[in-house]
Amino acid sequence: MDTFAFIIHPIDPKRDVSRKYPLLGKILTERQIDFFSTFFPPVYISEITGITSQATGKEVRGWFIACPYTPRRMLELPERTVYRKIIETGRFAEKLGAKILGLGAFTSVIGDAGLTVARALDLPVTTGDSYTVAIAVQAVREAARVMEIPFRQATVAVVGATGSIGRVCAELLADDAQRLLLIGRREDALEALRDRLRVRARSELATSTSMGVLAEADLILTVTSAVHEVIRPADLRPGCVVCDVARPRDVSAMVAAVRDDILVIDGGMVDVPGPVDFHFNFGFPPGKAYACMAETIALALEGRFEDYTLGKNITRQRVEEITAIAEKHGFRLSGFRSFEREVTEEQIESVRKRARQARNRN
Repeated sequence: MDTFAFIIHPIDPKRDVSRKYPLLGKILTERQIDFFSTFFPPVYISEITGITSQATGKEVRGWFIACPYTPRRMLELPERTVYRKIIETGRFAEKLGAKILGLGAFTSVIGDAGLTVARALDLPVTTGDSYTVAIAVQAVREAARVMEIPFRQATVAVVGATGSIGRVCAELLADDAQRLLLIGRREDALEALRDRLRVRARSELATSTSMGVLAEADLILTVTSAVHEVIRPADLRPGCVVCDVARPRDVSAMVAAVRDDILVIDGGMVDVPGPVDFHFNFGFPPGKAYACMAETIALALEGRFEDYTLGKNITRQRVEEITAIAEKHGFRLSGFRSFEREVTEEQIESVRKRARQARNRN
């Protein structure tokens, strides 16, 4: 049977450590977890079984393994030290017998986005970012539909637009949004992206280094690599949709707490084909996974044991290819989640109602 492994790591330190080590998660502070993660070896989390292609009937199995570093620790430590720990975790995957390795969360964005890690390992590596792009854009379009926002008349914002994921998301969204706001930290990089997109974009394009322009947006896709939240309640207009692809999150939990007139969704949840059992609670319902995980699994089902999405230059062609591979085997955009809870139709209707009331007041 073909095999894969996927690297996870503690993003919310106390919550995520508690999922594997309940006592440690309870007694250690977040800062203590940050400190001790420096000395922890890679951790075996679980075996993944039951994944079966709808197209071919092929079954694959895999493993979750954890790189112990938290996001804060990855940014505090020297880059070479972080590389060594991720590579050590990858070698653990090799010993388990994995034929391809997926890099999750911050392990996929640190440094050169997987290139150094891939060179040091004997098994192929992917960050999963190509399918992350595809599912994020699908999620934004589907959220626009359920919120009754006509996409071709919408103003869409991409926060973190000059990053590797943000660039390709912007390229895809520029096909048919009425207006596209490119938001980032560096004006020169934003202008270069705008000039490149102008060649084929249908959208009117604008750039900004200020989050203040989010008040103009009907739909927001945010995908920065910030450690702390960058989007807050006052930034948003009633009735808008925010799709948060970043881990750690870009959207403050305060947004969901105080703004019942907007829809915040996580970056894209994917249905995995077959009676899958992850044997570990990573925060999703049974049978569902992050898109980056799904890319790794889809490549294993396809028998594409090669370095796939690496580095910071993700191409539209690669996004379209992995989308076709994933859909062939039965991966699909699943329902919406927000801050790790299911978003129901009743909640969506409530948001629409509150948004109408807020707009009428204004």
